[in-house]
Amino acid sequence: MTANESVGDIRESVHRDRDDLLGAGLGLDGLRVPAPAFAAAAAPTPAELRRRAIHASWHGIADLAPLGGSGRVYGAVPTVPGREYHAFARVPGARAPHRVLLQAPDAFDARARCLVVAASSGSRGVYGAIALAGAWGLPRGCAVAYTDKGTGTGYFDLDSDTGVALDGTRIARGAAPLEFEPAHGAGARGVAIKHAQSGDHPEADWGRHVLQAARFGLAMLDRAYPALAPFTPANTRVIVTGVSNGAGAALQAAGLDAEGLVDGVVALAPNVHVDGGRPLYDVASEAAQLLPCALTDARYDATPFARIDGAPPPAWLARCDRLRALGLVDGHGRAAQARSAFERLRASGWDERAIEAAASSTRFDLWRAIAATYAASYLRATPARMPCGFHFGVVDAHGAAVAADAPTRAAWWSDASGIAPGAGVQLLGGVDASADPCAAGIDGLRALWLGDDAAAHALRASVSATAVKLPREDLPIIVVHGEDDGLLPDAFHARTYVGALEAAARRPVYWRVPNAQHFDAFLALPGFGERYVPLLPYGYAALDALWAQLADGAPAPTSRRFATTPRGLGALGRDALGLDAAGARADRR
Repeated sequence: MTANESVGDIRESVHRDRDDLLGAGLGLDGLRVPAPAFAAAAAPTPAELRRRAIHASWHGIADLAPLGGSGRVYGAVPTVPGREYHAFARVPGARAPHRVLLQAPDAFDARARCLVVAASSGSRGVYGAIALAGAWGLPRGCAVAYTDKGTGTGYFDLDSDTGVALDGTRIARGAAPLEFEPAHGAGARGVAIKHAQSGDHPEADWGRHVLQAARFGLAMLDRAYPALAPFTPANTRVIVTGVSNGAGAALQAAGLDAEGLVDGVVALAPNVHVDGGRPLYDVASEAAQLLPCALTDARYDATPFARIDGAPPPAWLARCDRLRALGLVDGHGRAAQARSAFERLRASGWDERAIEAAASSTRFDLWRAIAATYAASYLRATPARMPCGFHFGVVDAHGAAVAADAPTRAAWWSDASGIAPGAGVQLLGGVDASADPCAAGIDGLRALWLGDDAAAHALRASVSATAVKLPREDLPIIVVHGEDDGLLPDAFHARTYVGALEAAARRPVYWRVPNAQHFDAFLALPGFGERYVPLLPYGYAALDALWAQLADGAPAPTSRRFATTPRGLGALGRDALGLDAAGARADRR
């Protein structure tokens, strides 16, 4: 660790027998079924919380459905005994800590001394990258270090004044260090979420979180294997990887790594912002506003989640009317307005494949949830003052805000995704009684990107601070992205990052995966697995290729576009992935 970094108390725990590192004793079969219940719903033990958190993290980014091929065509969940080292760490200037965790397997490979480092995807908790980094690294004898990168699931309950301790249990403010503890606010009620309301700008520090997790990992390796100490960047290979936001954090870390800590990076579907490109907030607020109307077009009649009983959701139809009144789409009649919204998206850079896959994110209201959370973070919101009237809380069966009960609060750390709605916490406010109730809040979120007031300028300045720096010239980087990604379209993320590297005379490795969208977990939903291939197998393959280059002296991998085939109604086969040499096509960008 560096002199300017702080790490709190370190909790060491042993995980063997029926409670291992990778699957918490559940194995693949146990991960596929619903999460195990708590013995006492209002007071789960740290072991129960950990098991549920690992279960939720696997389900967050992996396709575990029987037809999907996990454990049969690619990947595995073997039993990996070992130890864990947890701590709250803080980057200089931050108010809130980020969680760091090292998993040290008993079968650590002393000859190949490897540390895999990963930040959680999305806004998830510290185990959020276990299905990629843990699943690849732990079985081969690597230790794995994780960070929640200043997001996570340590929700603070303003009604009971309780937060989450290092072991995942809920305790009162002041009783012990908490994962997130907002300042006292007069009259504040409901739920506070660290990503949105810490008062920090965690996204601007994601790369620093990753590098700090790497240094924490090396320090804990000294503790775990003292006979092999010291562990340093000179004698231990450090590989950084991640999915989605975690991949963006990995690329941020690569650009900040002045000390040469990192030996290689694999970034899977990265949320990465390059100066001059379109950042997530711009794309998400545009999507929240325009996609509901565009998806009413007849071309999406057979698209999963674009219809309810054969018709577009009524609010989507009302959105077309609203956009027409605002002058944001043209045409008389909804068919013409839908075409106009579609053409506007295409003109701003959206691929047709991404628009179609985005029907799921639109139906699940992810765009509004993402934009509201990120706007709050960018503007350093407090629980009492979020932009556009939004706030987080729990509601009863009639939709009225209520205080969370003890069982609901107890499960937040293990079950939540770090962003509302989910685990009983709702995104509230920003709605009206119109036929399109969410539109008013969405228009406000979009205005924060396009507007000229002080809040809009502050938000755009915060977004600018997330732009990545280019890594050192000799750092091996493999970027993997699905061509059908509807949440982080590759046109705005991987392609712009790879293009920036190429413009600087670098030679990045770019793997493009046709028929792959953003959420492997969605492949278990009706209509998805039949249309799309999973992305995780390409992450494992990229890590294999990077390892062969670093450890075995193999030639650097080359950019590829894979020949993939959706599985249809049957089970996924290996040939559908196009991962074998015969299935790859030369890159013809």
